[in-house]
Amino acid sequence: MAQLEQLRDLVDAGGFLPAAELAQRSAGIWRADHLEAWALVRPRSTEEVARVLAWCNEHGVGVVAQGGLTGLVHGADASPEQLILSLERMRAIEAIDPRQRTATMQAGVTLQALEEAVDEEGLLFPLDLGARGTATLGGNAATNAGGNRVIRYGMMRDMVLGLEAVLADGTVVSSMNHLIKNNTGYDLKQLFIGSEGTLGVITRLVLRLREKPATRSMALVAVDEFDKVVALLKHMDHGLGGSLSAFEALWQDFYWLVTSPPAKGRPPVAQDYPYYVLLESQGAERELDEARFQHALEGAFEAGLIADAAVAQSEGDCQAFWALRDDVEQTMHGGAAVIFDVSLPVSAMEAYTQGLPGALQAAIGEHRLFIFGHLGDGNLHVIVQVAPEDHERLRPKVEQAVYEPLEAVGGSVSAEHGIGLEKKPWLALSRSPAELALMRRLKETLDPRGILNPGKIL
Repeated sequence: MAQLEQLRDLVDAGGFLPAAELAQRSAGIWRADHLEAWALVRPRSTEEVARVLAWCNEHGVGVVAQGGLTGLVHGADASPEQLILSLERMRAIEAIDPRQRTATMQAGVTLQALEEAVDEEGLLFPLDLGARGTATLGGNAATNAGGNRVIRYGMMRDMVLGLEAVLADGTVVSSMNHLIKNNTGYDLKQLFIGSEGTLGVITRLVLRLREKPATRSMALVAVDEFDKVVALLKHMDHGLGGSLSAFEALWQDFYWLVTSPPAKGRPPVAQDYPYYVLLESQGAERELDEARFQHALEGAFEAGLIADAAVAQSEGDCQAFWALRDDVEQTMHGGAAVIFDVSLPVSAMEAYTQGLPGALQAAIGEHRLFIFGHLGDGNLHVIVQVAPEDHERLRPKVEQAVYEPLEAVGGSVSAEHGIGLEKKPWLALSRSPAELALMRRLKETLDPRGILNPGKIL
């Protein structure tokens, strides 16, 4: 009890919640259970975070940093003896600089809040994902989030210019760089981006902004062969001269699911093709951009790459197309979903996806399989639906069928969601022994007592 009182004194009023109050707080947007921990603290500043971590390090208390709880790999789960450090009250957008094209903020700011704030300045923060209203930018950085427009703008680590993080012992490492080019020794921010809170807690960020595109052109097209999907990617990227911002592939079962009742979406093109692609191009001059987009589509038709297409005629059409791609919730109806995000060379995708149904049938029997993803950057989302009562029993077999073929083709067991607890047993498929050993050395150096997100990744 005395320790809890000491902890309570480290944060301001309302910044401490005992274990008993956590039963009223959800464990995440994809979860039905509630939070569980020794206690939860909600600091308002980097200084408060530093005080909490220094105290926890001294007393050997494990700390799990939490953002928007939108992850899918149990990377922010805490156990009853651990402390949750929530960044939910650190939501200040400190500055938006239209000339330098940067935004400075606390790590608890949501992705959508930043998108809306920079939009008012005629700027764009290009990271975008379906959980934008809940996901926090600190969490996006800690997991190196990808999202819908990686093909043009890159991952989260490509958008972070500087950050501030607190080490396990309470040391504040402030590297709030605003420069695109700063080649002065080790790029320390990269230690924390993608580390999932195991090396330090990110508290503030400097993010790179872009000029807001004035136009966007979109189409949803049907394709009858996978080789043509690959050829279409190259054709459109070349034909659009670098303005291709999304190339999202939907396999037939997923397309049918999100365009049939009870889903709200309806099919812009017929449902009887094996592949569908959502194309988006962002530009600056409507007449020229639309003409270029139309010309590229016509060339794809003439080359036999496209079997059918629906072209957006309004911003409402664009939003409706994206709503189909984002309606992942449909995969959770009618069964229990085992969700994967993997990446692999585009050249290996057809064999991989064609082999999955047979491998899963042999391993677990009856199931439903949905595949979609950011094919333009090699990232596929694979969702296997099984009977709820069989979920825990069949999960290891499902994981084996999905993950094991990736090793032979140089694929990754995690494209954008991180490792957490869920993918830890499979990390060696994508990382060499030397890489894993170096990761452990970094962890031991920066967090020798192992208090930061214990048990995650390694």
